[in-house]
Amino acid sequence: MLSNSTRRWLAGLGVAGAFVAASATPGFAADSEIKLGVYFGDTTIATDSDGKIESSTVHSSAPVVLHDLTVRYDFTGLAGKVIVDKDEDTSADCTSPSANVLVCTSPWEVEVDEWGHGGLFPVQIKATDKAADGDTGTIKVTLSANGFDGVSHEAKVRVGEGVDLAAGPETTVSAAPGKSFTAPLKVTNVGETTAKGAAVIFYNDYGLNSTKHYSNCTYVGDELRTCRFDEELPAGGTFGATLPYALGADSMAPGSKYGEIIWMTPNEFEDFEGYLDNYDVTIGEPGTDGKLTLAEVAGKATARGFQADPRPENNGTYLEVKVTGNNSTDLEALGAAVTGKAGATVKAAIGLRNNGPATLDYSRSGSSVTYLTFDVPKGTTTTAVPENCFPVKGDEWGEPGQPGGRHYRCYFGSLLKAGETVTLDFGLKIDKAIANDTGLVKINVPCECDGGFYRDLKPANDTAKVVVNAAAGGGDGGQGGGDGGTLPITGSSTGLIAGVGALLLAAGAVGYVLTRRRKTRFVA
Repeated sequence: MLSNSTRRWLAGLGVAGAFVAASATPGFAADSEIKLGVYFGDTTIATDSDGKIESSTVHSSAPVVLHDLTVRYDFTGLAGKVIVDKDEDTSADCTSPSANVLVCTSPWEVEVDEWGHGGLFPVQIKATDKAADGDTGTIKVTLSANGFDGVSHEAKVRVGEGVDLAAGPETTVSAAPGKSFTAPLKVTNVGETTAKGAAVIFYNDYGLNSTKHYSNCTYVGDELRTCRFDEELPAGGTFGATLPYALGADSMAPGSKYGEIIWMTPNEFEDFEGYLDNYDVTIGEPGTDGKLTLAEVAGKATARGFQADPRPENNGTYLEVKVTGNNSTDLEALGAAVTGKAGATVKAAIGLRNNGPATLDYSRSGSSVTYLTFDVPKGTTTTAVPENCFPVKGDEWGEPGQPGGRHYRCYFGSLLKAGETVTLDFGLKIDKAIANDTGLVKINVPCECDGGFYRDLKPANDTAKVVVNAAAGGGDGGQGGGDGGTLPITGSSTGLIAGVGALLLAAGAVGYVLTRRRKTRFVA
């Protein structure tokens, strides 16, 4: 159950703008109309371990194709303490022109869109035999490309002792929509060194609502995101707490909801916070319901410098909540009725509304909540098309947002709450004035794509008309088969952007940890 890729989670949402904000943190090239930025995360590594994997991310102020892309890793500030080398699992072209410098180049074009381009030239960051707990320094990462000035970012690297935190077992509970339940939170120190506290990150599906907000945990609304513990965890011990939840009354039933749980050391959590800050994502606000504590620990160990976990692959577990009962929803197609003279261009706002009672949440898979088709009225030509719609002719698909098509397929975000409406604005040029010129909107259309909703409570309103030059009393205006004309239907697009914070947090909680994988050998 542990996660799909970061990019897939994000790609299902219409939230490019939120993600582009990431490019504000790194430095930008000064002499190009398009500005580039580079990011490389802070990292804490353990002595006597295989280190961690980190890679660069390039951001751009506008979509661009880069040629002769080069990243230079200068770790002079860590000379004798840390080695930076090409990850053995990649085929990147990397050389060392001088001591403590690694230069990696790409012989291929690199396309950077509004999401940025991550995973560039992964490198292994490993402590040397001479490194000691408490050593620290910086890696200067410089990115350049043909036609662009170089841009740089400095990342902090800390060396500490190794501790091995292992997440507790997977847990399954059952609850009906609106009902309360509890879930265990457990961690075991399976290493040989006392852990100086611990931190845990949660990626909970929508509807797993915390009923208590603890002061050492952070929340966005009722969504639990992180907890930090200052209790020392001696080697060999298992420690735990109980978390109280309530399942959202709008949860789909029957079904399942999941929560991922990732443990790390406090120092690694600091690195993670820096990663989230770069993407302008909050971990939320502390609660006010007192402190959540792990089981009491006997004895105290002498505190040292930094700590890192050399085995992040055992840091994660998950909670499954089986949602019992029957609680589905009704998606209603929304059409429009517009008027205009020949030669005029009109806006038709089409889309869908979730009439409830259940919220649709496909955030974990990243798929669209449903798929929509739009047959354009015969006497019109599309001049403006949303970017999440594609013209389709037979088996051939056009480009996103491409005008001039006769039949379109559209996708939506991964979360659509009960009561929310999503609309898509199409520009229609009236080539020929035809009374009640009619096109058709359909939702819940089967697709070879992943996901989609097909358990609709009222399939009869899954179609709606788009009527151009609607005569009085002609066309249903999107009311699913009614006889009365209406004005164009409008509404919010909140379903396209809901949940971006949670998904970006997930990108950190899982992608952030798992990409820093190393071998399973543990040395304290």
